[in-house]
Amino acid sequence: MNRSAGRRLTAAALTVVAVTAGATACSSGEGGGSSKAADSGTYTIWDPYPQFDKGSAWAKLLDDCGTKAGVQVKRTAFDTSDLTNKALLAAQQDNSADVLIVDNPVVSTLAEAGVLTSTEDNKLDTSAVDPNLLAAGQAGGKTYGTPIGANTLALYYNKAVLKKAGVDIASVRDWKTLTAALEKVDKAGEKGITFSAIGTEEGSFQFLPWLWGSGAQLTELDSTEAVSALSLWNDWLKKGYAPNSVISNTQTTSWQEFASGDYAFAENGTWQLANAEKAGFDYGVIPVPGAKGGNAAAPTGGEFVTIPVQGETGRYTTSQKLVSCLTSGQNLLDTDTTLSYVAPTGEVQDKQVAADAKLKPWVEAVKAAKGRTSDDLGTKYPKISEQMWKAVQSALSGSKSPKDALTAAQSAVK
Repeated sequence: MNRSAGRRLTAAALTVVAVTAGATACSSGEGGGSSKAADSGTYTIWDPYPQFDKGSAWAKLLDDCGTKAGVQVKRTAFDTSDLTNKALLAAQQDNSADVLIVDNPVVSTLAEAGVLTSTEDNKLDTSAVDPNLLAAGQAGGKTYGTPIGANTLALYYNKAVLKKAGVDIASVRDWKTLTAALEKVDKAGEKGITFSAIGTEEGSFQFLPWLWGSGAQLTELDSTEAVSALSLWNDWLKKGYAPNSVISNTQTTSWQEFASGDYAFAENGTWQLANAEKAGFDYGVIPVPGAKGGNAAAPTGGEFVTIPVQGETGRYTTSQKLVSCLTSGQNLLDTDTTLSYVAPTGEVQDKQVAADAKLKPWVEAVKAAKGRTSDDLGTKYPKISEQMWKAVQSALSGSKSPKDALTAAQSAVK
């Protein structure tokens, strides 16, 4: 096997590998072999969907794409948190999967480690993908893979609570009008807004629409705009418009608060749509508003389909066929419906909205969305995110002012 095929892992990646070598995967199959000829009849695909068994529509799609490419697909499903570590270890051992589906913030980590081929190398066509979604898989001027779908955050609202408070949802256009709506809700004896501000990536994920909606950038956590975003959340807690529980809320527990029927608003994601239908009350969805109006950029969730580096480069042609099949228009429509994702292309998004009008605000939110590692942040993002969620925790718990908390965060990042 050719060990000079761009698979030299960075020191940071090797540290991750060393620390996590003992991790165990939830697997529905076995990994790839270490000697894979270009004409091998079996191609390996690793994905983060252990919830889908061999009889699922997803597994059948993989098999169908393999048949169309003239090969047999051997699939292994991992938990999302374990997949990155397994991919790094496999690359170190010259044993990478032929196709790797990973959470979009991970793409830059794997690309920097030399694990992934770029679309320049593998000839994958990404021209139909919305640029803001594709950006999550770009680093150093190159693109690594293509999104299979996207989810993001928006505001769910309880129509009955707003009606009781005399709030017209059409009046909510920016931060000022949203806060005014919360004030009316509070005066009507109802609860305002719930979200997740926990000290993990979930907290950062939920804070980002407000940070970006203020006009701030992740590279300047102590900017006036960033302080205004954290001050907004802080003021809501002080006035009782948001509960103190947001400090420890995950996105799941935050949703449970909203599902009680007591809250006017909840910041949450596309993945709660099925639960919203079961909530037992009329709800609506609007994109998170920007500070001065318009839709704030919310962070994109969802996975990228990538092609790892192989010692035998002749395998890329078939791998490209597999990826192109998985991300074709019709397959995207079927897959993204199953995963509660918004498609990454305008053509398929239009079909989704035509089939289900309730997806319209989500398509709008996805069109305004932004990758967490965009702006060429790449592997810098995790460190920035950690300091950001620590700042949010410090401010909302009252241990520091929003300004002091973000000043400390920016100093720590530097």
